[in-house]
Order: sequence, then structure tokens, then C-alpha cells
Amino acid sequence: MNQSRLLPLVILLVGLVVTVIAVIPLPTAGFNSVSEALLRTLHRRLLLVAVPLALLVEGLLFYAAIKFHGNDDPKPTEERQTFEITWTVVVALILLFVGASSYLVLGDPMVSTGPDVTNSPRTVNVHVTGQNWFWEFTYPDEGVTTTNTLVLPSNRTILFRVTSKDVIHSVHIPALGVKQDAIPGRTNTFKTNGTKTGTYRLYCAEFCGTGHSKMLATVEVVSPGEYRRWLHQQKHT
Repeated sequence: MNQSRLLPLVILLVGLVVTVIAVIPLPTAGFNSVSEALLRTLHRRLLLVAVPLALLVEGLLFYAAIKFHGNDDPKPTEERQTFEITWTVVVALILLFVGASSYLVLGDPMVSTGPDVTNSPRTVNVHVTGQNWFWEFTYPDEGVTTTNTLVLPSNRTILFRVTSKDVIHSVHIPALGVKQDAIPGRTNTFKTNGTKTGTYRLYCAEFCGTGHSKMLATVEVVSPGEYRRWLHQQKHT
């Protein structure tokens, strides 16, 4: 089979592989939340393509350096339209892969939540207010407010509304894969869904003054039953 026939087949095969990798469902097992699963799986997909490409490029550089090391009078290369078309199409496919993979993740409500959000009956609403130098968490539907302790039920969608009373702060829970700025006079939103029970740390990720390093909170993801008992205890204390 000559090059003119082989090239389209190779390009088609690469395109199919890129498409399959980009749209394959994202698993949530083994991660602390759906948000974390989406972001970490995206990183792994990009690495799946980036590492072989990096090795290929470095390999070609070493090959050229060794093969033509002693060639002081190299023969000028001739134009090869086939090669030009090949590398142009390959680069386009790589960009398509990155764009499609990123769009599927960054467009997910668990990663990018817009200002207009709708609630389902199972959604837990939490209002987060940052101020120098502590966090206040309000559960408006339950009439409960806590300071520096955030308790969430597992396997439930949590809708956060975040603001600040003084300067810019930032809610960052690395273990759950979420981060959102708390800005005075503005309410930002984000969602997550904790899939694994455990205790995690919430940090302020925006320098906010002398007490910034101590602006921490404890995040507890518990079973639905334990969450209901905790709410009952908070209401009667």
C-alpha cells in the first residue's frame, strides 16, 4: 500500500482513537467526590496523549542529533507535501482532543456552575460566608448555622452560595476538587457531590491579611443518616 492510500487511513484511525478517549464516560469510583473525579480524570486523559507525544518529540531530537552529528555539509531537504499535511492534521487532532475532553468536563455543572441554578428536592443548600478570619456555614432550609465546621451528606448534590463580608477570600477543598472565590457584594455558586465519607480540610486560597494562614475549616462528609442526626442535634442545642 503506497503512502497516498496509507495516510488517510492513519489519520482516520487517529481521529477515531482521539474521539473515543475524549467521550468515554468518566468514572467516580475511588474519588472523594464527583468534582474531583471529573478533574483528575481529565488530567489523566491529557497525560495519556501528552506523555507519548513528548517522548516521540524528544526521541526525534536525539535521533537527529546522533545521526547528523558529524554532517558539516547537509543536503538541503526537499518539500514533502505529504509530511506537511500529516503533521498539520495530527496537530489539529490533538487540539480537537484537548478541546473536546476539556469541554465535557468544564461544562459539567459539578465543575462550572452558572449564576442561574435550579434545585432538585434532594439538593442540599449551603451558604458560605467568609470574613476575617473564619468561615460561617448556613443551611437555610434547615435553619442551622455553624462556624468553621461544614458537615455534608454523602451521595447528595450540594449547592454552595459563596460570599464575603469584608475582603476577597476563596473556598478551597482540594480533597473534593472544588474552589470558588468569596467576593464582597457578590454571590458565587458551585456544586459538588461527596461520594466517600471522611474528614477533609477547607482552606482560604486568597491572601486576606495577617490571619490568612489560620482561616481553616473542617469538612465532614457523613452518611445520610448521620447527617440527619447531626441536623437534629444542631437544632436542639
